Amino acid sequence: MKCIIKKVKQGSAALKERWNRLTPGKRTAAGITVIELVLILVIVIALLLIFKNQLIDLINTIFDKIVSESSGI
Repeated sequence: MKCIIKKVKQGSAALKERWNRLTPGKRTAAGITVIELVLILVIVIALLLIFKNQLIDLINTIFDKIVSESSGI
């Protein structure tokens, strides 16, 4: 009986080792933190405010073209 328990424990340890090799996420700190997301959002909003007029003109031009070409259908 002790022999069987020993083999199960060895198998369990080997399985844990394989799992740790396959999932390195536990050992490394990778990912996007809240601070990084906030900074990206601030940059996007700043770019939108800087290029607001150009973006509005571009969108109006695109919609005008869609409306003018849709009348031909």
